Amino acid sequence: MSARRVLFVCVENAARSLMAEAFFNRVAPRGWTAESAGTEPARGPNPRTGPMLREVGLEMPAHPPQRLTPESAADADLVFTMGCLDRESCPVYLIPQVTEDWKLADPARLDDEGFRAVRDEIRRRVDDLARRIQGGQLDSRMRVRRPGPNASPGSSP
Repeated sequence: MSARRVLFVCVENAARSLMAEAFFNRVAPRGWTAESAGTEPARGPNPRTGPMLREVGLEMPAHPPQRLTPESAADADLVFTMGCLDRESCPVYLIPQVTEDWKLADPARLDDEGFRAVRDEIRRRVDDLARRIQGGQLDSRMRVRRPGPNASPGSSP
């Protein structure tokens, strides 16, 4: 059975979504994994993202910023945007698939203290998400979008 997927999406896939991917994959419940993508991917990660993750014992995801595709959005069980739904760059195909928009500030525009605050909020939300998945406590807004190959209709993750 393939892993269930959480997809974290931001505009550039250079900071917020990369951090969310790294945090989730550290605490992922069994059978789950995270990926990240951007609606307008940057040429490279924000230069502060790696050092900010290392401060809390994590490494950057191995991939460079990557473009969100309709296929990657459709294949995800849960889709979280970091705050891009108010941007024209958020593709229309993504909007019905979004589990929740976290409305996080873009840390690229913040000083180091602000960047850390966004990082720490991402960690808090990811830890809460992992606990909810583990405990089968997803509410109606956070349901898994597609059943696994052996799941019956209405079953939970």
